[in-house]
Amino acid sequence: MSTGSKWIGWRTSSVVEALASNSGNRLRLLGWVTTRASMGSVVFLRLRDGTAQIQLAVKQGIASPAALDAVKMATQESAIAVEGLLREDARAPGGKELSVTELTIVAGAEKWPITKSAIKSASFLYDLRHLSIRGRKASATMRVRSTLVNSTFEFFRKKDFWLISAPTLVQAAVEGGATLFSLDYFGKIAHLSQSAQFYEEAAIAALEKVFIFQPAFRAEKSKTPKHLTEFWMIEAEQAFATQEDNMTLQEDLVAYIAQQVAENRSADLLTLGRKYSPPETPFPRISYDEVIEMAESHKIGFEWGEDVPTEAERLVSLSFEKPFFITKYPLSARSFYHMAEDEDDTNRQVTLSADLIAPEGYGEIATGGQRIHDYDALRNRILKQNLDPESLKWYLDLRKYGMPPHSGFGIGLERTTRWICGLKHIRMTSLFPRTLTRIYP
Repeated sequence: MSTGSKWIGWRTSSVVEALASNSGNRLRLLGWVTTRASMGSVVFLRLRDGTAQIQLAVKQGIASPAALDAVKMATQESAIAVEGLLREDARAPGGKELSVTELTIVAGAEKWPITKSAIKSASFLYDLRHLSIRGRKASATMRVRSTLVNSTFEFFRKKDFWLISAPTLVQAAVEGGATLFSLDYFGKIAHLSQSAQFYEEAAIAALEKVFIFQPAFRAEKSKTPKHLTEFWMIEAEQAFATQEDNMTLQEDLVAYIAQQVAENRSADLLTLGRKYSPPETPFPRISYDEVIEMAESHKIGFEWGEDVPTEAERLVSLSFEKPFFITKYPLSARSFYHMAEDEDDTNRQVTLSADLIAPEGYGEIATGGQRIHDYDALRNRILKQNLDPESLKWYLDLRKYGMPPHSGFGIGLERTTRWICGLKHIRMTSLFPRTLTRIYP
């Protein structure tokens, strides 16, 4: 359905560059048709590329005969190439309109299946996720997500952290065996990684400060708005660092990436209907015991030593306007490697760990803590929790060879994106989300 290939080799502008250009400039653009409408002899198209949208006007007497013929075939989501003069128009998106002189169909599109009358449920849109990601809100969310990733890398570079990679196929569980995806690895049992933490701990003895950005997998049978089975983790670990150092690093990271989004993605946040102000540091800190009291005021009770229920976490976070830490979690609610404030207090062992909670009901976005760095203390903890020391041999072995006090954390990219974008469900933050019930497309 192409009318030619003269667009090949064009020197083009992006739409966002076009919107910033001066009126009267002659521009060439490439993109997709999102809407079309006719008014008399004028055809109005909305053109989208990867940066923004702009209005096109194709009018007799201005557009070439070839362009007037081509615009008849410019169906929704057709890829087109256009050339024209930029003009001011307060009624147009961005206040600019391109008066088209040339238009070429690069790749035509069949009748678009996503219409208001066709949408019966959210499942319909996720069944057609390969197409629905072209929507304004979906693409705005992905641009915010990309900015979060880019600014994370910038932050850690400024802090002299080294980027590393860790295996996706592992044998040892970091967050407990109940949420492992297992598979056959040439006759042996292997698992998809829940976290790169153990490998980061090994790497700090070589590089001192490291971070990773890679997928994690949790076989959690949960249908809450904050759970995915496959998601991306930003994890960091540093040697010679206490839990207090760790919390400072987390709040500095979150404040930095939030500020970058506010400065660079304001138009996308507006598209998402998000009124958002980046938080300032320091973030508040409340204890696990205080959370119990606050949860009870909402008629939600749980026993000391249990993890904070999702609903309690949500209701407590409604009391805050910026992220906050929940500190002093009981050992019984934490993984085996967390250091206790007092190893001798066997009745109420409290860990040097914390969850970072997003405000407005969005809940946990990060977990971190100081790790046990002593060999005997870690081995005793492994045995007390009825774990197999042999399966953790190499991780234990690190403690024999100059392992200093150290700490780290993992922050979920999708959860952070959901909070910053103000989205109802975490699946909206992933290009192709994986949940308990969805592995297609």
